[in-house]
Amino acid sequence: MTELADLPAVDLVAAYRAGEMSPVEAIDAVLARVESSEPKLCALYAPDPEGARAAARASERRWHAGEPAGPLDGVPVTVKENIATKGTPVPQGTAATELIPAAEDAPAPARLRESGAVIFAKTTMPDYGMLSSGASSFHHLSRNPWDLTRTPGGSSAGAGAAAAAGYGPLHVGTDIGGSIRLPAGWCGVVGLKPSFGRIPVSPPYAGRVIGPLTRTVADAALLTSVLSAPDERDHTALPPADADWTRLDREVRGLRIALLLDHRVGLPVEPVVTAAVTAAAQLLASAGAVVEPIDPFLSREMLDGMDLFWRFRSCTDISALPAERRAKILPGIAQWATSAEDVSAAEVFHGFSQMDAISVAANRVARDFDYVLSPVAPIPAFPAEQAYPTGDPMRAMEHIAFTLPYNMSGQPAVSVNCGWTPEGLPIGLQIAGKRFDDLGTLALARTYERIRPAQRPWPRL
Repeated sequence: MTELADLPAVDLVAAYRAGEMSPVEAIDAVLARVESSEPKLCALYAPDPEGARAAARASERRWHAGEPAGPLDGVPVTVKENIATKGTPVPQGTAATELIPAAEDAPAPARLRESGAVIFAKTTMPDYGMLSSGASSFHHLSRNPWDLTRTPGGSSAGAGAAAAAGYGPLHVGTDIGGSIRLPAGWCGVVGLKPSFGRIPVSPPYAGRVIGPLTRTVADAALLTSVLSAPDERDHTALPPADADWTRLDREVRGLRIALLLDHRVGLPVEPVVTAAVTAAAQLLASAGAVVEPIDPFLSREMLDGMDLFWRFRSCTDISALPAERRAKILPGIAQWATSAEDVSAAEVFHGFSQMDAISVAANRVARDFDYVLSPVAPIPAFPAEQAYPTGDPMRAMEHIAFTLPYNMSGQPAVSVNCGWTPEGLPIGLQIAGKRFDDLGTLALARTYERIRPAQRPWPRL
């Protein structure tokens, strides 16, 4: 029998509507799960159990009156700590940040509260979100619930871990180079990087998006439907999508799907990853899709250019801090950023120009295919204590060749579990769509979710 903390959001809402369950029961079950698991997992920041229980009681009253506030009324949710929530400091994963309470909710939590969702905690991240791990100079080390010796990924580290561990059904992360999809892939959950501008962000930044981490595609679509409501604070936001986010059953037959198994840039793809992604492609082909292998489109110049530009940006930000605060930054991050101190303006501009080069290359593929399948990451989850999969801050981006392009191109891309290593670690399949086709991308992920082999039971700590 499914435990209450493990119920998907769509099932919780249906139960509330039918009067079979209360939001108070749901948040109590989630908080009990947190109490038992969090000492090992370290996924949360600034938990607010009493505030959550008060919000759940208010939701219960609305449901009893037949007047729910919105599609997520009474559903437990977490928000990544770099997304401001009123009254809570935003440390950005680093001890170098002054802990000043946020003056207002950012767009995502504002939409959640309007919908009646119960925000019970923030989730952890590494320093400045510039790692694909749970290492942080501010938070305790976050771990992967499938294997506590492994990383949950990052930078939405706590969100991925919380989703897999059953800290309720809905978790909100951010992604600028893979920070939703990497933890989703390594934790065996669904993670959507929406089209750039689909979900309002404040402040907006090139390539940066906010999106859901959930256990099911239907929950990811439900959360996206709420988060994508307009907010004037994001001048880069897209017009509201005219989409029915519940319509996830689509015909696969005849779709042209590209299969990209190796970019030949960065870390080599491990055979177990290649085998799992290939098997997923074969399942979709058996359902009627036309699947064709394609050549890599990301170059060493593109990946290194983005790395250099991000180093320079981080170096500029860090250099503006007082010395005593700079000294608190995670050493690997400081080493990575300060390596850009002496680069020339021409080198920085060339690095910045790779954003467009990557976008052109990725969107060129989308002209010929409806979707692109690939691994999320070339490797399974690496040891939790390592800040980088390479162990080397000077080779910090060697694992993001599959995820990075779609941040720069603005295309939607979703991670969904497609297999397991012999050690029982999840393997993520990435499905990328054309720009603005968020619903179609989720629908293909739902099709695969429906036809894939039976999944393993969720981990219990």
